[in-house]
Amino acid sequence: MKLYALILLACSCLSLFAVQPPKREVRAVWLTTIYGLDWPHRPASSPAAQKAQREALCERLDRLQEANFNTVFFQVRLRGDVAYRSQIEPISSVFTGVCGKMPDYDPLAFAIEACHQRGMECHAWFVTFPLGTDKQVRELGKRSVVKRQPKLVKRHQGEWFLDPGQPGTTAYILSLVREIVEGYDIDGIHFDYIRYPEKAKSFPDQTSYRQYGKKEKRETWRRENINQLVTRIYDYVKSVKPWVQVSSAPLGKYSRIPRVPQAGWTAFESVYQDPAEWFRRGKQDMIVPMMYYKHQNFFPFVDNWVENSQGRLIVPGLGAYRLRPEEGDWTLNDLTDQIDYSRYFGGAGTAFFRCENILENEKGIYNELKERYYPYPAQLPPLTWLNDSIPQAPQEIRVEYRDGEMKLSWDKPTGEAQDLTYTVYYSTTDTIDTNNPRHILATLVHGTELYLPITCDRERGFLFSVTASTRYHIESRPSRETYYYLSQYPK
Repeated sequence: MKLYALILLACSCLSLFAVQPPKREVRAVWLTTIYGLDWPHRPASSPAAQKAQREALCERLDRLQEANFNTVFFQVRLRGDVAYRSQIEPISSVFTGVCGKMPDYDPLAFAIEACHQRGMECHAWFVTFPLGTDKQVRELGKRSVVKRQPKLVKRHQGEWFLDPGQPGTTAYILSLVREIVEGYDIDGIHFDYIRYPEKAKSFPDQTSYRQYGKKEKRETWRRENINQLVTRIYDYVKSVKPWVQVSSAPLGKYSRIPRVPQAGWTAFESVYQDPAEWFRRGKQDMIVPMMYYKHQNFFPFVDNWVENSQGRLIVPGLGAYRLRPEEGDWTLNDLTDQIDYSRYFGGAGTAFFRCENILENEKGIYNELKERYYPYPAQLPPLTWLNDSIPQAPQEIRVEYRDGEMKLSWDKPTGEAQDLTYTVYYSTTDTIDTNNPRHILATLVHGTELYLPITCDRERGFLFSVTASTRYHIESRPSRETYYYLSQYPK
């Protein structure tokens, strides 16, 4: 498949009033599969309908690419059912209408390839402990973990959950993680609901506590159950594919900080999450707190997350759904103020819940991101604590023009065996500034060629350069620059 850069070189122009964005930041969405909220909107039983289903995902990813997003959290585990070919849990009925029946493609494999073709990373979004209502469990039948391993589960507030206090729960979750990490070219694994549920104090784990509590305070024991799971997952992933990022989406408020002593529902006190401890132990690469609040319930907690990050990535999760009248009726400025604050006070980017709320352009959010906040592609922040080795630089770009498109190609750096992606820079003057995001034509390019549609007929010269990046987002020096003069007329 040809990889096209969306920018039209000879006609590219942007608002003079656009905010200068960072060169490196996470620009993410959560793409929800449960209930068909973001995709797929309806099951597909025929080959033609399944083809349309795939095309619908590509259309969503195309629009994200057009707005220069670079990360998709793709929901792969819903409520004890999954969105990939698993030997452990059944595939969700959202794809074919029948639980356990695969479509004629693997949704996760397709999503990864489609994201990579568009210069985006794909992280497997994994719902950790919730298993759904009685109705959802019945729909899964004998393949539900509730039926297969009843010692691992508890019923609480009308729903089923894996019990974090049972050692077998960790082994079970690790078996699912192993399928994803070893079976797919995933860029990250991202944990949601890696906590005790709502009204956690009444969670019925008395038997587990008596058996495994070791006379610790119950709240301390519960936090350590989560800590141990996080540790084992992280250590396993890094032993197999150390470049695969491990991240989580805890509650948006870590704890009841002095500036906001009446913080209400918090990760540490309410649901026994301790992400600051995960960072202290070095067992997370990124935290994406679900910060769906405004004003004093948002800004001080960004500071609190950054203070506890130990140099790892904090990417505030913003509630795009809050723009809807029935979900809070936020103004557009409520959301963009949060982007600004996150950028300038230590955040490594932002993530939006949900994908559809962005693509529907509620109150102009999609246009605002595309035109003002994300006018150019952005590289992802380097993961220097995992690996800081700088790759070799590619040689110069080769340029060919034919039939209304320009083909750029280059060779993988000599001697580099590891997987690489590439960033292509350009300028229509005599200088390329690789520190200026305005000069990024495309990034996270898989492969060694890029096609550019040229829509203007006037003569113009271009400078091109390319860098290589490892899967840890460590960038090489730029290649030698290539000058190309585009003209309709032979010279």
